[in-house]
Amino acid sequence: MPFVTLRDTLALCCESGRVCPQPAQWSELYELLPGRRSDGYGAIPAAPLVAAAWAETGDMHKVERLREHLEWAERHGALDAVHAYLASLDEAGWHHFGD
Repeated sequence: MPFVTLRDTLALCCESGRVCPQPAQWSELYELLPGRRSDGYGAIPAAPLVAAAWAETGDMHKVERLREHLEWAERHGALDAVHAYLASLDEAGWHHFGD
């Protein structure tokens, strides 16, 4: 794909009732985000909702956090790489509404 937009990537993430990547895959995606850092309050951008946060967080919050990561990727020139990674996941690599 020659030029990927945020809209393209969001559409990919919504196909087939998708919510977000599974925890291991989401952690891998997070590693693709350039400029990640920590301040006195936590990670910037906020870390993916994995580990203990996975079970404690509803699907809509997961969608919102993933969108934050995609917007970060867009602002930092990494959307193509993030989109390619997400497109490479099979359905088992995604969490779906109702799972």
